[in-house]
Amino acid sequence: MNKLTNQEPFVSILTPVYNGGKYLEECIQSVLNQTYRNWEYVIVNNKSTDNSLEIAEKYAKQDSRIRVHNNEEFLPQMQNLNHAFRQISPESKYCKVVHADDWLFPDCITKMVALNEEYPTVGIVSAYRLDNNKVNLDGLPYPSHFNPGKEIARDHLLNGVSYFGAPSALLIRSDLIRKREKFYEESHLATDTTACIDLLRESDFGFVHQVLTFCRRHEMSMTNTEAKENYSFMHARLFCLLMYGPFFLEEKELNRTVTHKLNKFYILLARNLFRTRSITEFKRQREILRHLEMKFETARFIKNFIRESAMQFLNIFGIKFKREKNNEVFHHNSHI
Repeated sequence: MNKLTNQEPFVSILTPVYNGGKYLEECIQSVLNQTYRNWEYVIVNNKSTDNSLEIAEKYAKQDSRIRVHNNEEFLPQMQNLNHAFRQISPESKYCKVVHADDWLFPDCITKMVALNEEYPTVGIVSAYRLDNNKVNLDGLPYPSHFNPGKEIARDHLLNGVSYFGAPSALLIRSDLIRKREKFYEESHLATDTTACIDLLRESDFGFVHQVLTFCRRHEMSMTNTEAKENYSFMHARLFCLLMYGPFFLEEKELNRTVTHKLNKFYILLARNLFRTRSITEFKRQREILRHLEMKFETARFIKNFIRESAMQFLNIFGIKFKREKNNEVFHHNSHI
């Protein structure tokens, strides 16, 4: 199908993969099953040591719309994602990411492209998502197909609400990708939401009120491993707030929200040191502040460390009290 003459806008579908052979065929099949037909499919293999490359090349031989880009050297995760975006066609109007362990429902691209075509100022389209066995990204009221970018960004920065999900849940205008040298911040993980907030400075947000994507949670996914282990989610939230808060928020709103996020950071920092006793990990987490050009506040940390110690003591006391008083338990709740 000719991408230059077909009435359907040309879409670049993108799958970065590293040792994703277990689920890759299911992912590829979901692309082949799309009701939308005018696309290319770029599979970027990041030096996989399993059968990912073999699977990708097998399908590329069967369908000329599929092409495989095999990295010459292994790239760290965020660098590889930026590298993958540079492989999309210069003629594509939209880009649809689908990670190797996720998949798309058949009408996904059709529905997302149709919405973006109806609202040309939209730069990101999302939809309900099947997250393992639960539907989420369901915070917007029906029929909010078009949403001003500033309102969506403010809701995220002030209230932590995100309608983006993981990259597999989104359709993005290709011109917005091409104009950025690096789509993702590479200094830390979990920056996909930050990239969306950046796009909303110059575009609006579209939403399809149907389940269009599937996100798989498993032990080896980034969400469940590296990003949690090195506090990248907290890093990303603070980075996003400091970088884009001045654009979307009033000064008082920004100061209040930064204070709240920092309080949460110091609570987690103290809690982790108390529980793990790892100075190495503590120093690694302190690097978050250095990267954000923020000073480490010793007094605030000590206050939270004492608080965490007291909470742990109360929890121990509560267990003993439960044994001695026939299941009457002393509860101490903490909100961070």
